[in-house]
This record gives sequence, structure tokens and C-alpha cells, in this order.
Amino acid sequence: MKLIKRNGSEVTFDREKISAAVRAANLAVDEKYRISDVDIENIALVVENTCAALGRSVGVEEVQDLVEREIMKLGAFDLAKAYITYRYKRELVRKSNTTDDKIMSLIECNNEEVKQENANKNPTVNSVQRDYMAGEVSKDITRRLLLPEDIVKAHEEGIIHFHDADYFAQHMHNCDLVNLEDMLQNGTVISGTMIEKPHSFSTACNIATQIIAQVASNQYGGQSISLTHLAPFVEVSRKKLRATVARELAEVGVTDEEAVAKITESRLREEIRKGVQCIQYQVVTLLTTNGQAPFITVFMYLGEAKDEKERADLAVIIEETLLQRYQGVKNEAGQWITPAFPKLIYVLEEGNVRPGTKYYYLTELAAKCTAKRMVPDYISEKIMLKSKIDKNGEGHCYTCMGCRSFLTPYVDEDGKPKYYGRFNQGVVTVNLVDIGLSAGGDMDKFREIFDERMELCHRALRCRHERLLGTLSDAAPILWQYGALTRLKKGETIDKYLYGGYSTLSLGYAGLWECVYSLIGKKLTEREGEELGLEIMRMLNSYTAKWKAAENIDYSLYGTPLESTTYKFAKCLQNRFGIVEGVTDRNYITNSYHVHVTEEIDAFAKLALEAKFQALSPGGAISYVEVPDMQSNIDAVLGVMEFIYDNIMYAELNTKSDFCQVCGFDGEIEIAEDDGKLVWECPNCHNRDQSKMNVARRTCGYIGTQYWNQGRTSEIKDRVLHL
Repeated sequence: MKLIKRNGSEVTFDREKISAAVRAANLAVDEKYRISDVDIENIALVVENTCAALGRSVGVEEVQDLVEREIMKLGAFDLAKAYITYRYKRELVRKSNTTDDKIMSLIECNNEEVKQENANKNPTVNSVQRDYMAGEVSKDITRRLLLPEDIVKAHEEGIIHFHDADYFAQHMHNCDLVNLEDMLQNGTVISGTMIEKPHSFSTACNIATQIIAQVASNQYGGQSISLTHLAPFVEVSRKKLRATVARELAEVGVTDEEAVAKITESRLREEIRKGVQCIQYQVVTLLTTNGQAPFITVFMYLGEAKDEKERADLAVIIEETLLQRYQGVKNEAGQWITPAFPKLIYVLEEGNVRPGTKYYYLTELAAKCTAKRMVPDYISEKIMLKSKIDKNGEGHCYTCMGCRSFLTPYVDEDGKPKYYGRFNQGVVTVNLVDIGLSAGGDMDKFREIFDERMELCHRALRCRHERLLGTLSDAAPILWQYGALTRLKKGETIDKYLYGGYSTLSLGYAGLWECVYSLIGKKLTEREGEELGLEIMRMLNSYTAKWKAAENIDYSLYGTPLESTTYKFAKCLQNRFGIVEGVTDRNYITNSYHVHVTEEIDAFAKLALEAKFQALSPGGAISYVEVPDMQSNIDAVLGVMEFIYDNIMYAELNTKSDFCQVCGFDGEIEIAEDDGKLVWECPNCHNRDQSKMNVARRTCGYIGTQYWNQGRTSEIKDRVLHL
């Protein structure tokens, strides 16, 4: 069994240290109040057994809380007081140097929490360590200076989660939809260099990757671009290539127009191939200033094209993108593997969703790609047009910002819908499970606590908003001056874009499944559980609507993905409420409204049920179905995709895509237990060296490839198949 020290480093659990600490406290009290050596050893043994039963590494603070509890059970109140006093004095000493300790532990690669915090960041790399160092300083400043004490306390206790505190000290926002069309058509500036409108498709792709890297370095969340914005440059290249081909053929006496067209299209396809390859390989190999590949989503929507000719060109780009993603990228051993980025989203629409439609061949290719590489994910144009209605009464289909965060419909001053160039200000998530357990089954008390927690979240979200107020466009020129979001002048503030619905503030929520079960002992898959779950969702939406009406700020409800926070929330709940069957008996809590990963339910029933909850999560959410290897059953994948089109706005299929570099095994790397800790193991050669295997799993909308904390790993291990 492992113990996580305060600086994040991991050591072997040592029961004798518990005994020694209690003995020291025992000697500090009057002899008549002391407990026996046998009692001390029993306390240490009970604490060890309790920690072992949790099935995960435990933190020092958790162990000390358990020690206090056992001392109190013996009625040794003077001893408990001495032990608490000792803890307090040690805490005062540590507080002066906590940040230094954490920074040193991550530099020496001893910080287990940091190692498993982000499934797409390698903490041994200098650039990642530099980002984490800056993050520790930012979190320290945020805790001490920038946030109210009660919000910091609620965050640390897992009552809420104040996301991305490691970037809060700077005036940075979360995620956005990059206005690539404006930047390519009207030019931009990158690192002080004027970039004019590109004269070919390949150049447009190259510029797009530079924009992606610049944007990623100036914000901390995901970003999305649309392939539609690259489509016009196919015709630009076609004209250039046609002129070149015609001249070359004329030089040898050939003037056949059909030959010119055929050779032109052949060369054009090769240019499209190279352009798409540029985007894929640049994104995979880029390291931004925060030490990771850009969290980039590529949107593929035929319905965005301005006319049929542009739609046909867009279809070729989409086809090439899917073909290259199906192939994958080579790892250091030269084997084809699944890359984490870019994330792909494919829109299912009337023109491609069923056999016989013009672009159904793209949908078939998308299905094959999903079966092998886990992407693309799918948006239903049909459902989205019904769900995203603007003030003019018109429905719209558009991409999320990154993995799942959606903007709300917006109409500009000219009465036109606008999505690209907009952004999210930040996220604060409420732990619904904590509210449910605190209420103890009393619905009146639940509503009372719910109201208090909503006010806490509101004030925390206001902190995010106010941190951005007054931000000058000079803070991130690529975003605010050169077109990624807008084109302000130097010295202008971004304030006007923080109001009126242009940007959003996200109220996140987590653990609806466990919350409902803690209140009425019913699952979301049962009628009573579903009804209560939907009522809670409507309650959450009523608060965001109230805040929006009062402040002219677009608060929106967001289904939080919880990457590492799922583990943090679970540990906090176990500390506060102990092990409650069906609620806190696992080392993770459920993402947003999702059906629990252990629940036996078929894919179609799961998607149909979750569609009801997704409709009440306008700020973003995604549903998934867990499937086995589907590469030999593409018809089943297509069946799920057609069901998505008819029933739910945004969904994905999760499969496995792993490779063992030791023995060449190409299949599912399994999760095994080693001294109370979950580790990855090749089922063929039993290799457990994570540096010698490639594992890709859907973590929270994105694919993760750098492994996960024990809570998330446990959740991955528990997932059951839905198909």
C-alpha cells in the first residue's frame, strides 16, 4: 500500500510511523490520561486496515484524520487534543514552505499527483515541469490573495472545484472557437510577422497549425477549428495547378481539356493529402508553452459549405482527414498507434447518414475510423437544430469548444448568428454527491443546502468573470487583436465581450448518479431516479437563468468531464461521510449525468436515457457507449451512428487502442493490481513498464495517452460494455 506525502511524492505505507506519532502525543499528556501501548498498536492497525480497504493510495491528512477518530473512540480526549495540537504546529511550519516542497518534488519527478493529473502531459519533460512550476505559484497566489477564504476552503474540501487555479493568476480564459475563416481570408499577425491570405491549400493548412499553437499558448482550455474554413483554398490551388498543368501540356503540344482537368485533380488531391498531413503531424508533435500538444478539435460539417462546389471540396478534405486518422501515427518504435489529437467531430446530416445519400461513403469511412481510432465523435444536425434555437427562432448546428463545452446561441448586432470568435470565461463545478449526502435523505434540507452551494458557485464564477474584466487586448494579441477571437486595437479592453451572451461562464456539475442514489436509493435508470435526476437538472438551470437575467452574463450549465477531479471528489466524500454503499464505495464519482460505468445497459437504452439529461446541459455535455473491438462489425457501428442522429445531439463510441513495445502485442492492455495500486500490464508478455507501451483511452471527451490517477484508472477498469 502506498502513501501520498504532502508534497505529492509517494512512499510505502508504514504503520510504525502512526504508532510513533501517537506515542509521542501520549507522552505529552498527564500520565493518568494516557492510553496503553496495546491501544496505540490497535489504533495503528485499525487505521492501516481502513486505508487498505479503500483500495487506493491514501494521503497523509487522511491518515491523520483516521488516527484522531480512533483516539476519540477510546474517549482519550486529552490525547486527541495533544495530537491535534501537534498537527496544527506542524501545519504552521509547513505552510511557509508548501509551494517550495511541491515544486522540488515535481522537478525530481517524485510528485505522484502531478504525474497523474493530466492524461496528455508528460511530467518528466522540462517544458511540462516549467508549466507545473508556474502553476504551483499561481495556485499559491490564488489561494492566498485572489480568492475569498470560503471559496478556497470549499475547493480544498471537494465541495466545489475551482477549475484551472494554476492559470488563474493570469488574465486568461478557458476555451474558444477560433475564427480561422477571418484569419485566413483577411490575414493575421504571428509573433510580429504579417501573415497574408494564403495562395494555396497547403499554405493555408500550414498557417492553421501556427495559429493553433499560438492560441493554445495564450489560453488554458480546448479550441476548435472547422475544415470548412480551409475549403475555399482548394479552389485557389485548383486554379493555380490548372494553369501550371495547361502550360506544361501545351509545351509538349497537348491541349486536351479533359487531360488538363484529370492531371489537375490528381495533383490537387496530392496537395490536399500533404496539407491534411501537415495539420495532423504538426498538432501531434507541437509542444505549446504549457508543455503539451494543443487541445484541438477539428470540425467536419458539410452543411457549413456555402455552395455545392465548396461542399464537394470540403468532402475531399474530410475524406483525407479520416483516411489519415484511420492510419494513425508511428510511435518511436515505428508502429502505427492512435494519437490523442486532433480530436475529430463529424456531423451526421440528411445528406450523409443513410445508405444511398450522396455522402454516405464518408459516414462509412468515419465508422471504420471510429472502430480503430476512437474518433470521430458525432454531432446530430437533426437534434442540434432543435436544441440550439437563437432569439430569431432559428436552429443552428456548430462545434463545441474543445471536447464538450458548447456556446449558447447568439445573434450579433446585425441580426446574424455568430459562433466562431467566441469563448468561455471559465468553469466552477459543484459536487452534487456532497449535497445529497449532507441532506441525509431529507429533500427540504437538500434544497436548502443546494441553494447555499449555488450561491457559493455563483460567487466563485463571479471571481472568474471579474478576473477577466479590464484585460487588455495586448495580453494575447493573437486572440484579441489579430482575429482568433476579434480585432481590437492595442490598449483596448475585452470587457464588452464578457457580457450580452457573447461569451459564457460555466456552472459545472458532477455525480448526479450518486446524488440521486444517496437521496432515494434509486438509480437514474429507474423511473423514480430518472425523475429526480431531471428535477435536479432543472434546478441547476433555474439558477443559471436567474444569474443571467440579473447580470447580462451568459451563465450556462456544463456537464463537467472530471479528469483528475473525479478522484479528488471521491476521496473528500470518503473522508466526510465514510464508505456509503452505492455512493462513496469507489475511488471515483460519475461524470455529470452519466449512467454509472458499472451499470449493465445496452447502447441504445443508454443513449436514449442520457439524451434527456444532455438536453438540460446547454453549456456542454457528451454521452458515450463502451464497445469491444468493432473493426469486423462496422454495420453495428453505423447502426449506433444512425441512432445518434435520430436521438441525441452529441455522442461517441469508446473502444481500446493499445500497443506493447516489448512483445508487439496489438490489443487491449489490461489493468492489474500491485500492492494496492492499479498498474497497466500487457496480457501477452506481462510488461508493466509504462514507458514501453502505448495506451489510449477516452478520458473525458479527449483521448488520453499519458496514463491517469488511481481514481480514473479504477473507473476505466470498471467500465462495462454496452454493445
